Amino acid sequence: MTNQQTPEQLVSLLQELCRLPKETEWVEFKHNNDDPQPMGEYISALANSAALLGKQSAYLVWGVSDAGHAQVGTSFFPSKARHKQQELESWLLQKISPKIHFEFLEFDIDEKHFVILEIAAANHTPVQFDGAEYIRVGSYKKKLKDHPAKERALWRSFDHVPFEQQMAVENLNSDQVLNVLDYPAYFELTNMPLPDNRAGILSALEADRLIRKNNGGHWSISNLGAVLFAKRLDSFSRLARKAVRVVLYKGNNRIETIREIVGNKGYAAGFEGLIGFINNLLPENEVIGQALRKSVPMFPELAIRELVANALIHQDFTLTGTGPMIEIFSDRMEITNPGLPLVETQRFLDSPPRSRNEALASLLRRIGVCEERGSGIDKVVFQTELYQLPAPTFEATPEHTRATLFGHKEFKDMDTENRIHACYLHCCLKYVSSEPMNNTSLRDRFGIEAKNSAMVSRIIKQATDKELIRPYDPDVGAKAMRYIPFWA
Repeated sequence: MTNQQTPEQLVSLLQELCRLPKETEWVEFKHNNDDPQPMGEYISALANSAALLGKQSAYLVWGVSDAGHAQVGTSFFPSKARHKQQELESWLLQKISPKIHFEFLEFDIDEKHFVILEIAAANHTPVQFDGAEYIRVGSYKKKLKDHPAKERALWRSFDHVPFEQQMAVENLNSDQVLNVLDYPAYFELTNMPLPDNRAGILSALEADRLIRKNNGGHWSISNLGAVLFAKRLDSFSRLARKAVRVVLYKGNNRIETIREIVGNKGYAAGFEGLIGFINNLLPENEVIGQALRKSVPMFPELAIRELVANALIHQDFTLTGTGPMIEIFSDRMEITNPGLPLVETQRFLDSPPRSRNEALASLLRRIGVCEERGSGIDKVVFQTELYQLPAPTFEATPEHTRATLFGHKEFKDMDTENRIHACYLHCCLKYVSSEPMNNTSLRDRFGIEAKNSAMVSRIIKQATDKELIRPYDPDVGAKAMRYIPFWA
């Protein structure tokens, strides 16, 4: 559901849940019970049961009696509730692992108050509350470890439906679908003519699995459709935090922020605007060429495009509360995405592409946002060498992957680690280009004159000692020596 639901939509949802013949494993009804501990256990149990049953959401409903589902109203107001000197929602969120989306929806019908707690289904691992995992068995809440058959089935269910084909919002009419999706951008980017009727538009979106028709003639929007073509990502409560954040800092640390903006469009619809915005924020370097002084961007645009596209494509959408972020400092740019890399960071340049989000990657390739083959890292390294920049770095933090581009540095200002890393990436780039790395090519990379070749020989020896590169043929003379990466 979107987080801008109208009162009518909330009433409709309540009536739909009340029409269920009895309590199910993905819906629980309460009158006034607002004890936080069992509430948290229900979040775990319902999230896990929803995943097991293939539901996108589970619901905990206050104001409805167990017997007959009579709408009696409730005295529970979660927006005012506190537990252990904290807001109730904040306390629950701290106890839930992994963090999943849940939202309290409060509304009134005929002066009776109702609350629906909408809970996202578990999507890659069972949801725990306070260190324990729960499941529904019939209408009862049980510990998952006591029901091994359900636990096995739950783990198997996580492999069935990829994130992109899960639904971001369900039960919309055609007008609502076209109001929240930037469908003209879809047709423009895929080079297809815009149909002159609604049925043609919906049919094309359905063919690319951006939307799905439900029984009864309503539509659901998939995560793929929402994350790529949303007019506003914050129209989809579970995806709002996946919007790209761009932060410009003063200096080379995070102490003072000059500007921060959240790119709220879907990734495909907003990509060109995002790249343009980043480029406008970048400092410029002054260079002298052909006796004329001119300003050039600190970083090559092609390198920025590839790294931003990679961050969008390879992120782990199951990590909630975090999204892609671009941070611009006076001396560098850091591009971070949620999720650990699927290949070793040292092998980014040569490894075949692997993505958690194949459908998203495929569609972004189709519209030219990212590389058809490979990860584009070879382009990034080539561009940094062409611009005579320090080599980019790639690192894995406990839950994120970060790529860093550095501003121009003279060779004399680079430390030993910078030089060795640049040597290794240069060797990798040469290898995947079927060219040898040697003293001459590395001199060209650093812009070092031939008379100073001994400086480059020292870097090559240091990289060899660290076992990052090795001689292609150890028996040839030093002047003819060629080098390949350690993994080749």
